[in-house]
Order: sequence, then structure tokens, then C-alpha cells
Amino acid sequence: MSGQADAFHMMEIFKAAAEAAGQAILHIRAAGCIAETKPDASPVTAADREAERIIVESLAAAFPAIPYIAEEACSEGLSGCATHDGFFLIDPLDGTREFVAGRDEFTVNIAYVVDGRPVVGMVHVPATGESFGGLPGTALKWRAGAPSPEAIAARQPPEGGMTALVSRSHRTPQTDAYLEGRKPAEIVPMGSSLKFCRIAEGAADLYPCLGTTMEWDTAAAEAVLVGAGGHVETLEGGSLRYGKHADIGRRGFANPPFVAYGASPSA
Repeated sequence: MSGQADAFHMMEIFKAAAEAAGQAILHIRAAGCIAETKPDASPVTAADREAERIIVESLAAAFPAIPYIAEEACSEGLSGCATHDGFFLIDPLDGTREFVAGRDEFTVNIAYVVDGRPVVGMVHVPATGESFGGLPGTALKWRAGAPSPEAIAARQPPEGGMTALVSRSHRTPQTDAYLEGRKPAEIVPMGSSLKFCRIAEGAADLYPCLGTTMEWDTAAAEAVLVGAGGHVETLEGGSLRYGKHADIGRRGFANPPFVAYGASPSA
């Protein structure tokens, strides 16, 4: 991309693709679908596969020269093609467990990654119609039916104590131990990449993830959070890296444990 205008254009393409995928997901949910189990024991449905098809076709039509990595393709043994020049990282239905359980905390995630870092991201929430977009220095939220987006920003920790978000399906004892040392005022379970977005819009402050996540679970939402003035760090203080795939298949795309924060007190 040559500039901010190109990034905004890419974000709009992402938003249209994510919304189309979201509509397909809701249609399949209304008709009823059965979850299957992938080799790693995670669930997959027809909604995951149809959403991925829609997104991949949309991005290929708009950006035919840019390769992609998508979750379901990786699950079927196609590891994708990450490049330093840039690639798309796609999770067509993040929070499949929440989707299968009938909850609304599932998202569609699309990111553009350059040199191992997400620079444009879109997170769409099909059940609520919300969309969150991020690029360097900017984060936006589209409410359902609103003609234009609003700027969002992460907040500094409130004096009354932080609100911490934890995974609804992947909470670990290590996560609880981490939070015990920080004494948040409130701990709220939540599914999918929506946790990053709630921090980005100033509704929460902290999300420790000491369980297993994959690159496609976090890339788009990290772009949103960083654009809103938040940050994501590994437990060693480093950055998450994307496009690693050191091993063939899903295992090479695993993230290390990390913590997502809102704005720091000095910001």
C-alpha cells in the first residue's frame, strides 16, 4: 500500500466481504447446522466454510496479487503463503464454540499483514451488526444501520479499577493466577476477538490470554486495538508475530501467551 487512502480502501473491501460472510453465517444458523470436529478437536461448521469461501473470493477479486492464509484452508492441510511483502490473514468465523452454543459472541476477522505485523484489520460481529476497523493511528466502529463510522479510542485504566475480559471457552488456571496479581474490579467472560474490540472502544481495559490462540484469531483485532491506542504484548514484553508457520499445518500458526491492554496511564 502506498498510503492512508489505500489502507482505507482496503478496509472498506474488508468490511464488505466480512458483512457478506456474516449474512451467510446468520442464514446458516437460522436454518440449523451441525458442528463437526477437526483433527485438533476444535469445531467447524458449514458456516465457517461458506464464510471463508465468500471472503477469499472477494479478496481475490479486489487484490488478485496478494496471497492469503485462511483458517479452514490450513485445517485441510493447505498452509497458505505468507510473504514479507504482505498477505491476508482470515478467520471466517472466530468463536465457533459460541456460535454452536447459540451465543452471539462470534466474529469475522480479516487482516492485512506486512513484515509480520497487522497493518489493516476488520472485525465484524454478525449477530449485532457492529464492525470494527483498524489501521495505524486510526480505529473506527460502524454500528448496525449507521451511515458512517465513529472514531473509537482505548481508555486509560479508571480509578475504580480495571475491567478484565477473559475467554469464555478457553479460560485457564494461569489466566486466573495472572488476574489475581492485578486485582481487577470486574472480570467478564467473553468469546472471540470481540474482547479486543471492547477494549479498543473503551469498554474494558485488559485481556490476558494464557491459553492457545492462532494467528488468525488475533491479527485483525490487534490492528483495531493498536489503532485505538492500545497494545498487545507477549509475557516477555515482545510483539505477536504473524506469518510464522514454521511447521506445516496449524501448529506453526500458534500464538504465544499474551496480554492485550487499553491505553497506558502515560498515554
